Amino acid sequence: MGPTAVTTRRIPEDLPFVLRQSVGKRALLFGVLTLLIGLMLGCPLGAAVSGGEADRLVLLAVPAFMLLFALLLGFQLWMITSGGPVLAVGPHGLWIKTRPTRGQAIWLPWAAIEHIYPRRWALERMLCVKPRDPRVAAGLGAFTALDSGLQQAFYGTGFTATINFADRPEEEIMRAVVGYAAGRCRVG
Repeated sequence: MGPTAVTTRRIPEDLPFVLRQSVGKRALLFGVLTLLIGLMLGCPLGAAVSGGEADRLVLLAVPAFMLLFALLLGFQLWMITSGGPVLAVGPHGLWIKTRPTRGQAIWLPWAAIEHIYPRRWALERMLCVKPRDPRVAAGLGAFTALDSGLQQAFYGTGFTATINFADRPEEEIMRAVVGYAAGRCRVG
């Protein structure tokens, strides 16, 4: 078994630099996604209605589907943004969420971090934290292992925090990380 990790359900907010999800940015993305899907479903429906070929059941099914889709995205928005900070950085190390939604966070001292780097996959730009010992993620639970495995495939590490959907600009985030790391791990 790997080294014992210090974990908590929520990142402490008493470190000098705390990063949170931006509810507004996520809501805008989900709103645009809902609008695009609504247009893709609504345009053929409008054409069928104007041609007199639409069945009443179809007229009710599309708005019902859109309502369900909007509710699911609203639930996802709540899951992502209500779990507290996603990253907290200080002079001795950092806290980072181990799952993209609610769940737990892990404390990594600077000496336990090999590399911190930004990486993009699709619309998401993430700050990735790669520990020196990959066994540090062992024992964090089954759901965390599943999420971490997916993140490992996309980002090269299971410990990530959003950059482009954060409440601070990317430049400020990277300045804080570089400043507090103070050369104790590779950043960039």
